[in-house]
Amino acid sequence: MDKIIINNLHIYAYHGVNPEEKENGQNFYLDIICFTDLHCAGQTDDLNETVNYAKVVKAVTAAFTKEKYDLIERAAQVVADCVLEQFDKVQAVRVTLKKPEAPVKADFGFVAVEIERSRS
Repeated sequence: MDKIIINNLHIYAYHGVNPEEKENGQNFYLDIICFTDLHCAGQTDDLNETVNYAKVVKAVTAAFTKEKYDLIERAAQVVADCVLEQFDKVQAVRVTLKKPEAPVKADFGFVAVEIERSRS
């Protein structure tokens, strides 16, 4: 299966268990892989034969910031659901949601969850 990859999409949002996370917000980074068949688009050079990644970014950003969630697991699920609901050509999606400013007293790059969802 072919892939459309959106790497390190930066979104400022208000997810987290702690009240200050929901009040002050923080940076999140998303890697989104849309599994789709790109054969026809590669042959025809027609945008209608592919998944428009600009539209994916816009839809995902809206879905990710619409509500405040306690868990990044839930926020990642909302992103996956959005992609599958709005883009018929996507057969499966992998979402990695990174939270570099998680309130953990440790020196780390980020905490993350990765989920993969498909139509079947």
